[in-house]
Amino acid sequence: MTPIHGLHHVTAITANAQANFDFYTRTLGLRLVKRTINYDDPTSYHLYYGDAVGTPGTIMTFFAWPHGRRGTAGTGQVTETSFAVPTGALGWWESHLTAKGVSIQNVTRFGDKGLLFNDPDGLPLALIESADLPRTRDWPNAGIAADHAIRAFHGVTLFETDESKPASVLVNHFGYREAAREQNRIRYLSAAGNAKVVDVVLAKAHNFPRIGAGQVHHVAFRTPTDDEQAKWLETLRANGHSVSPVMDRDYFHSIYFREPGCTLFEIATDTPGFATNEPVETLGEKIALPDWLESQRSAIEAGLPPLDLKSSESILQHVPERS
Repeated sequence: MTPIHGLHHVTAITANAQANFDFYTRTLGLRLVKRTINYDDPTSYHLYYGDAVGTPGTIMTFFAWPHGRRGTAGTGQVTETSFAVPTGALGWWESHLTAKGVSIQNVTRFGDKGLLFNDPDGLPLALIESADLPRTRDWPNAGIAADHAIRAFHGVTLFETDESKPASVLVNHFGYREAAREQNRIRYLSAAGNAKVVDVVLAKAHNFPRIGAGQVHHVAFRTPTDDEQAKWLETLRANGHSVSPVMDRDYFHSIYFREPGCTLFEIATDTPGFATNEPVETLGEKIALPDWLESQRSAIEAGLPPLDLKSSESILQHVPERS
């Protein structure tokens, strides 16, 4: 069984699909690679952003809960998602984000420079300069030059009370190694793949999060094939973890479980990919439905809020400050 190949995707929650689309495509320069629905709630969107083809390790996804309440952060969850940009790009991003009305903070972690900011729902994000950039597919129609553009995830930050709990999965099973410590932040690195960083920030006391807009729902780790995923399912269950059955998400297959600190983990396959039901050239332009919901397309589309894929960015003037 091969080690986990870094991150596959991060799934969060938005209360406003239009503002979310404007921000991640017009401001951050990602491509909308899939516009579908939440399979558990066909009345709401599930939006996927990434590089030009939705390469695993670049994919930020959102459940759109219209007018959903704002969530509050706590322990046992992902509290920050960071993206990797080329070394020297932060000056451009600082000017770009400021011009869009986004409040930013400068940060240096483990010698890497970064910018901290929030998306329109208050979701904590970061851009981190990295000399170790993965080979992903630039999305040239975003209007951001390749020497500035987001390449992939840099990593995620977990907020935990006990470092041994996430480490029992990351290190003991997934093949991550502890790389460094700074104050109450511990860095773990994947042995393979892209989007290699998982930071664990230690909290002094447990604090239950309230799931809602501006919060990460789960983080998915990457495995190449269904056969490898089946081995992970068997291994995790044999080690006492309560793991879901394999779920077909059309573009990848998934299993879910909570690590001992309660953060929801997913292991997702690289295949079949986002071009399985529409051409790469037109990814995200139409609402993609699974076969079992295709007969209900008219009713589903009528019940979804409109999403203008050529909308203006005026709503971005109200991006909240980073707390």
